[in-house]
Amino acid sequence: MPGIEKLPLEEALEDSPQTRSLLGVFEEDTAAMANYCTQLYEAMQRIYDAQNELSAATHLTSRLLKEYDKQRFPLGGDDEVMSSTLQQFAKVIDELSSCHAVLSTQLADAMMFPITQFKERDLKEILTLKEVFQIASDDHDTAINRYSRLSKRKDNEKVRSELVEDLYTSRKKQHQTMMHYFCALNTLQYKKKTALLEPLLGYMQAQISFFKLGSENLTQQWEDFLGTIGTSVQNVRREMEEEVGQMQQTIQQMERSCDPLYTPCDPDPAHSPVVRSLTRKQGYLYIRNKTGLVSSSWERQYFFTQGGNLMQQGRGEVAGGLVTDLDNCSVMAVDSDDRRFCFQVTSFDGKKVVTLQAESRRECEEWIATINNISRRIYLSENAEELAARVNQTALEAVTPSPSFQQRHESMRPCSKGRTGRASSISSVGSEPSPALSVLSLDALVAPETPIQFDIISPVSEELSGQNKTAAQPGRRSNPFGESGENSPEESGDSILHQLFIVRFLGSMEVRSAESTDVIPETMRQILAARAIHNIFRMTESHLLVTCDCLKLIDPQTQVTRLRFPLSSVVQCSSHQDNKRLFGFVLQAAGERGDSRAVCYIFESNNDGEKIYDSIGLAKQIAFHSEMDRKAVEKKKEQDKAKEKQKEELSKQRQIEKDLEEQSRLIAASSRPANPPASDGQFLVLSSSQSEESDPGEEGKKRGESEA
Repeated sequence: MPGIEKLPLEEALEDSPQTRSLLGVFEEDTAAMANYCTQLYEAMQRIYDAQNELSAATHLTSRLLKEYDKQRFPLGGDDEVMSSTLQQFAKVIDELSSCHAVLSTQLADAMMFPITQFKERDLKEILTLKEVFQIASDDHDTAINRYSRLSKRKDNEKVRSELVEDLYTSRKKQHQTMMHYFCALNTLQYKKKTALLEPLLGYMQAQISFFKLGSENLTQQWEDFLGTIGTSVQNVRREMEEEVGQMQQTIQQMERSCDPLYTPCDPDPAHSPVVRSLTRKQGYLYIRNKTGLVSSSWERQYFFTQGGNLMQQGRGEVAGGLVTDLDNCSVMAVDSDDRRFCFQVTSFDGKKVVTLQAESRRECEEWIATINNISRRIYLSENAEELAARVNQTALEAVTPSPSFQQRHESMRPCSKGRTGRASSISSVGSEPSPALSVLSLDALVAPETPIQFDIISPVSEELSGQNKTAAQPGRRSNPFGESGENSPEESGDSILHQLFIVRFLGSMEVRSAESTDVIPETMRQILAARAIHNIFRMTESHLLVTCDCLKLIDPQTQVTRLRFPLSSVVQCSSHQDNKRLFGFVLQAAGERGDSRAVCYIFESNNDGEKIYDSIGLAKQIAFHSEMDRKAVEKKKEQDKAKEKQKEELSKQRQIEKDLEEQSRLIAASSRPANPPASDGQFLVLSSSQSEESDPGEEGKKRGESEA
C-alpha cells in the first residue's frame, strides 16, 4: 500500500500558514470522503433492504403455494398434477427463503455494521474536533490581541498578569486541540481504507456462503424436477401459440363475416333472412319506463328468454330479473312517437304491458316471432326449433298475398298445372284437415278476389255508418265510428248479460259458406299466413262486450263503439283447435244490392277463446228464450184482444136484440084500434103522437135488421 500523507504534529504549536494550508487540504479530503461514504451507505442499505424484502417475499410465495389447495377458482377444477407440482415448488422455495434469511443476517453483521460505524463514529468525531479547534483558535487570537494592546506608560501589574494568564491558557488549549485534530485526521486516512473494504468483504463472503448453501440444498433430484417442469412449460407455451393462431384466424373470419352486422340498418334479406323458428333469444333492447303521468324514459338493458319468462339484466349485475311471463301472452308491433322498431308485450291477463325497442326491423321481427313461439309453449316440446320452423313454414306456404286472389282462382282451374300443389296447402295451421274440408274446394269456403282486411274498419261498419248518417237528423252530430249519438230502443234497455273481454283484431274476409264448420279455421289460416308473409304484426286492441242483443267492439281509450254486430246476424262462432286464444265468428249481413253475404271476423284474446265462445252461446240462448217469452206475451195479448172483441160483439148483439124487442113492442102498440074522441081534442093529439112514433119504429126496425 503506498505511503499515507500526514499532518506534522510538531508544527501544531507554531501554527504557520503552511500548516494551515495543509490542514485545509486534509479538511477537503475529509468532506469528500464523508459525502462518498454517505452515498455508499445508502446503496448498501438498499441492498440490505432488498435482501430483507426478497426473504419476506420468498417466504410469502412459499406460503401462497402451500395454500393453493384451499383456493376455489370458478374456471379451474381439482387439478391434482398442478397441486402436487406447486407443493414441490413450495418446498424448494421455502428452503430458499431460509437461505435468504441467513444471507440477510450476514449482510447486517458483515456489511452494514462496519460502514455504519465509520459513518456515525469516525466522521462525526472529525466534525466535532473541527468545531472545537475553530473555537480554540478564535480564543487564542482574541487573547493575543488583548495582550498586545498593553500600555507601556501605564503598567498595571494586575492587568498584565491576567492577560498573561489568559494568553497562556488559550495558547495551550489551541495547541492541544490542534494536536488531537491532526491526530484524528491522520487516523482517518487509515480508517477510510478499512471502512470501504470491510463492508465489501462481508458482502462477498455472505453471498458465497448463500450460494454454497443453495448448491447443497438444490441437489440433482431438484435439477431433474426443474427440467421436467421446464419441458411442461414449453409444451404449454406451444399449445398457447397454436391456440392464439387459431383465435387470430377466427377473429379475421368473424371480422369479414360480421362486417355487414356493424351497421345498425337492416342487412340484405337475401343473405340474412328473418329467423322465425327461434324459441330462445337474447340481446340488448331499450325498455320504456314511465317517470310521470305523461313522461317516460328509455333504458338500455340486456334481455334474454329463460323458459317461458322474459328476463333483463343490467351491466355489472350478477343475475337477471323477471320482466314478464310469456306463457299465453300477446306481442305486436306498435308505433311510438319518438322511437322506431318498437313492439309491445302484454301478459295473459292484460295487467302488465311492456314496450321494447329493437335496433333494427329484423331484430324486432325476430323478437316478435320468438315471443310468439314461446307464448304457444313450443319450447316445451322435444324438438322445439323444428316444430317452430314447421309451424312458421306452414304459415308462410298457406296462402298467397291478398292482391293475388285472381291468380289463385285461375290456378284452381282443371287445366292448371299447380292444382295438386295448391290443394296440398289447404291444411290449417297446427291442425289436420277435416273430411268436409277435403271434399269442399277453397272457393267453396272463401269467396275469390276478396282481400283480407287487417284494419278494424270493415264493410259492415261502413254500411252501418252509412245507414246511421242517412237516418241521422239534420244538424245532429254523428261520430266517425258509425254511431248516431242516440241509443236504439233495444240498446237503451237493460240487458241480462254483460261480459267484457280484451281482444285484438287480426282480420276479416268474406266467405261463401256461412254454415260450414270449417270456414272459421280456414279463415284463421288465411289471415295468419297473410300476416306472416306481409310482416304485419300490428293489431288493434279493443274491448269485446257480449250482450243479449249484440256484440260490440269498444275503444278502450275513448269508450266509443267501433263496431256493432247484431247477435241475430251471428251465424256461428268457434275457437282454434290448438291455439285457444284465437277465435272467430261468421256474420250474415245484407249486401249493397239486397243480397246477403257472410263475413268471417278473426280475433286474438288474452283469455281462452272458449270462454268467449261460451259467452256468445249463452247470449244467443238468453236471446232465444227472451224472444220466446216475447212471442208468448204477444200471443197472450192477441188472445186478450180477441176475447175483448168477442165481448164487444156480444154486447152489441144484445143491444140489437133489445132494440128489436122495443121496436116490435112499438109496432104492436101502433096496430091496436083507435081511441074514442074526446071533447078537449085529446084524440087528435094522441093520433098525432102515435103516428109520429110509428114512423120511427119502422125506420129503427129497418136499421136494426140491416145491422143484424
